[in-house]
Amino acid sequence: MGSFYGNGNSSGLWQGLLGLSLAGLLCASPAWSRQLLQVPQGLDSLAQPRDAEQGSQKQPGSISGKVIDPSGTTVQGAVVKLTCDCQSSGQQATTNGDGLFAFTGVAPGPFNLTISSPGLATRDYSGTVTAGERFETPVIMLVIPTQVTEVHVLPPDEVEAAQVQEQLQQRVLGIIPNFYVSYTADAVPLSAKHKFKLAWRSATDPFTLLGVGVLAGIDQAGNRWPSYGQGLEGYAKRYGATYTNVFSATFIGGAIMPTILKQDPRYFYKGTGSKKSRLLYAVASSVICKGDNGHWQPNYSNVIGSFAGGAIATLYIPPNDRGASFVASAALIRLGETSLAGVLQEFLFRHLTPNNNRRAAMQP
Repeated sequence: MGSFYGNGNSSGLWQGLLGLSLAGLLCASPAWSRQLLQVPQGLDSLAQPRDAEQGSQKQPGSISGKVIDPSGTTVQGAVVKLTCDCQSSGQQATTNGDGLFAFTGVAPGPFNLTISSPGLATRDYSGTVTAGERFETPVIMLVIPTQVTEVHVLPPDEVEAAQVQEQLQQRVLGIIPNFYVSYTADAVPLSAKHKFKLAWRSATDPFTLLGVGVLAGIDQAGNRWPSYGQGLEGYAKRYGATYTNVFSATFIGGAIMPTILKQDPRYFYKGTGSKKSRLLYAVASSVICKGDNGHWQPNYSNVIGSFAGGAIATLYIPPNDRGASFVASAALIRLGETSLAGVLQEFLFRHLTPNNNRRAAMQP
């Protein structure tokens, strides 16, 4: 016995007795045993709610809505595309006959809807859906897209060419040349090239040649310039003299002097104001014109051209009809004709010229 208690393993005996005592206590007092195991039970209880919370955060939601047009009518067949941060590719739906659409199984988080339909402007809508939420968008209206009109600004020379080309299509009753009138109040000033072009086209137009023939016949019937005689030869001389007068007056008053003095030989249709103001404007057109700078000024070109045409006529009319009186009367007649033409332009010719609505509306 003494040797057993004196060896180095005596501590194992006491450890065994202590273990048996603790086991007995645990069996005899369950409450106390639970107190000893209180920490493990607490850790286990904390783990269970955390797992439940993570599961609820992953629960998908849904998105639905309705699409209408500006009149309030539902839009059928509108394409609705859904995109969100957690999806690499978007989902797509189409509205039904009631304009309704829906997406299910949508992951929680921010999302964007793109709604489009032919003839209507595309619209975007953004929001955030939470876990398990049935998200319903406000009614989405697709509006008619704003029309954009493109305006092409052309260089002034191209605008001028277009406007002159329009003028060359203008004919009273579709027959009589009406080249020297502009229905565009702010028309681009004529270049020298176009001033001469208008003069040439006017002087060589078939109707002008026919009109000269009628005037020559009237002169022959009235035996004007008796020294020319009668018959075909007399008619030819009268035709030549009349056409030379028309040609020289047209070029001097409508091209040469307007180029030198930088004046516009055209009549600018007024069309507004009282009849009296329009009448005065038309009558004054023989002595007042618009300059190439856009300002109104004395019509030196027409006055000088009228007198110059009469002076040139004295070179080929019979000698007994020449003189200062002839030059003055020819010039005054020419100025009177210009005023009469202005009155006809202002009150009559516009309504008888079919192509006057085909004016170039381009601005420099």
